[in-house]
Amino acid sequence: MSSNNRPTRSQQREEARAKAKAMREQHKKTERRRGILIKLAVGLSVVGAAAVIASVVIGGMAGNVNSNQSDTPMNQTSNNGFLVGANGEMFTASATPSPTPSPGATAVPASPVKIITYVDYQCPYCAYFENANMDQIKGWLDTGVATLEVRPLSFLDGRGSPNEYSSRAANATACVASYSPNSYFAYSQALFRNQPAEGEAGPNNSELFKTAKQVGITNESSVESCIKEKSFGKWILKTTDATFEAGVPEFSTTFWAEKNGTPAVFVNGQHYKGGIDNAAQFAQFVMEIAAGN
Repeated sequence: MSSNNRPTRSQQREEARAKAKAMREQHKKTERRRGILIKLAVGLSVVGAAAVIASVVIGGMAGNVNSNQSDTPMNQTSNNGFLVGANGEMFTASATPSPTPSPGATAVPASPVKIITYVDYQCPYCAYFENANMDQIKGWLDTGVATLEVRPLSFLDGRGSPNEYSSRAANATACVASYSPNSYFAYSQALFRNQPAEGEAGPNNSELFKTAKQVGITNESSVESCIKEKSFGKWILKTTDATFEAGVPEFSTTFWAEKNGTPAVFVNGQHYKGGIDNAAQFAQFVMEIAAGN
């Protein structure tokens, strides 16, 4: 072959880039197909009634009476979250928490702002946000200023969570949401307030159940077996994969690809980028949105 037919270094680099690009595109297609299958699996496992509450579809799934026969929680929203309103009570297919006006107000706001959080129960930054803001969020829930949807994720098993506390805690919250929904908010708070240090083993399943009892759960036997059998373990893993594939529906389908992490907090679809442990800054962000500014 003559030197005139030999590719130049520039051409070789371009060919290498083209091959690398083709491989990346093929990988993306494979991941997209995988994400679609996961979404279908999650969608097909939802059984029973649903209601549109605060513009979110809630799956009632009253037919699932035995936790070890189901890998899909009850009372989840269409986006794999748990929606909470007044008094820390959960929206379900049969329950709509009723707020009372704040002192000095003549009526409950007609359209509460929608706060959405994506959290991993082992994520220390999630705990910073939760512990700094949940008391004031509870006040907004009670007076109808806001609703809160928590979308749990689990991606720290084996890294920051050596004994799979990340997924076990997420599963435990789903157990409480399913069998004692009005205890969900308090239970989620309790887990964050007692979060183990990153890299340390978290509470075992018996301890997770003990905490659930301390916040006053009902239907104790169902919650206990659900936690100890990790009944929703597959669901939390599927949901995590599907979420990272799909992004944040209210904000951006590429949110996670843009190297964002948890906690990811949104108010009426607007991404909160302020100090995660700055309650005053978050309050200002929420109040401006509530006022329509």
